[in-house]
Amino acid sequence: MTTIGMIGIGMMGHGIASNLLKHGQSLTVLEHPGNQPLDALLAAGARSCNTPQALAAQSDVIILCVTGTPQVEAVLLGEDGVLKGLRPGTIVIDCSTAVPASTEKVAALVIAQGGQFLDSPMTRTPKEAAEGRLNLLVGGDADLFERCRPILACFAENIVHTGPIGSGHRMKLLHNYVSLGTVTLLAEAAACAQRAGVDAHTFVEVLSKGGGWGAALDRLKPMITAGETSGLRFSMSNALKDLSYYHQMATDTQAERTVAEAIKNTLQTACHEGDPQALVPELVTLLAKRQNH
Repeated sequence: MTTIGMIGIGMMGHGIASNLLKHGQSLTVLEHPGNQPLDALLAAGARSCNTPQALAAQSDVIILCVTGTPQVEAVLLGEDGVLKGLRPGTIVIDCSTAVPASTEKVAALVIAQGGQFLDSPMTRTPKEAAEGRLNLLVGGDADLFERCRPILACFAENIVHTGPIGSGHRMKLLHNYVSLGTVTLLAEAAACAQRAGVDAHTFVEVLSKGGGWGAALDRLKPMITAGETSGLRFSMSNALKDLSYYHQMATDTQAERTVAEAIKNTLQTACHEGDPQALVPELVTLLAKRQNH
């Protein structure tokens, strides 16, 4: 049986871990203060250990589901990191959102030590993670991707091979730029509608029957019409991180980024003026209160 080690049992990672266990996988998770409670996972048969090095020393496959590039580099390259315990042939699958240039760097270090690497960022939300219905965008060797597909299928509904190492993270940043950028645009429009006295239900109805319809509107609808954040459980700080990573990728490739800068600046101001851990739908309220002259 393949032994899987997992680092990052947050809102998304907890769903991934629970579905790996449901499919009978052997799982060890890293103890960390940022984890969601591990009780249910341990009761279902998961084991735990205290350092990435110790986890790597007993794992055939290591799945990372941490916040971003600094955390990926820390757990892989740190003093007691994965590379200190990595066994030849071990596969590292990075489901985090990261800067592609860093992904290529850490992948090269993993491979130089005899390991293998896939970047496999995900889309969708903690709800789909718990249901085992994530979307995965996988960069890496095609044969390795096919070998790992049964493991990925334990927690994902749609799995796309995007190309070589780094392409998964590039596609994830493109996706989140479009997704979060659309949400930010709609939040600004909804805030303007509030200040202009446009009825919230009318606003949503008209957009949903025309060119404004889409996932972004569906996710913001509970906030616009009822003041509820349930449609998108994603923090402002995470949104800013993803847009900052996209901006870095666009800068590195000398791509046009005028709109991206405006969206990043909106999220940056929201994090500065409000609670960075507030959920993205709360942007509607924050923008409605702000006055621009």
